[in-house]
Amino acid sequence: MRLIFSKANIKYLWNNPKFNEVFRFGIVGVIATALHYGIYFLLLPFFEANIAYTIGYALSFIVNFYLSNYFTFKTIPNIKKGIGFGISHGVNYLLHILLLNFFLWLGIPKQYAPIPVFAIVIPINFLLVRFVLKSKKI
Repeated sequence: MRLIFSKANIKYLWNNPKFNEVFRFGIVGVIATALHYGIYFLLLPFFEANIAYTIGYALSFIVNFYLSNYFTFKTIPNIKKGIGFGISHGVNYLLHILLLNFFLWLGIPKQYAPIPVFAIVIPINFLLVRFVLKSKKI
């Protein structure tokens, strides 16, 4: 039986630009998500959940934009990409808020409600951001 994670397979994956892009996106995603959730969690005692969530999202958005450009997709940020990134994240934010309120409505405690939200929207966000930052028209 051949191992799935043989040296040759790992080397192939590591040298595959698409795999590297997804891997780097994962790193940036973990950083942005941890920042977002951390800010949300710290602000919950002082603000309503939607406001705390929005502040966390906005601050992590800035970090995410620069890391996504320089690290994930190896692109240079500019105004057009910033606008496209903002629009894609506007769509992403609406999905976040709708799902957050849905999970709060279901009775999930506000401290934990973002967790299923992140699980749903992160893959969608990857596709939106990749399209914007890798587009030749932007």
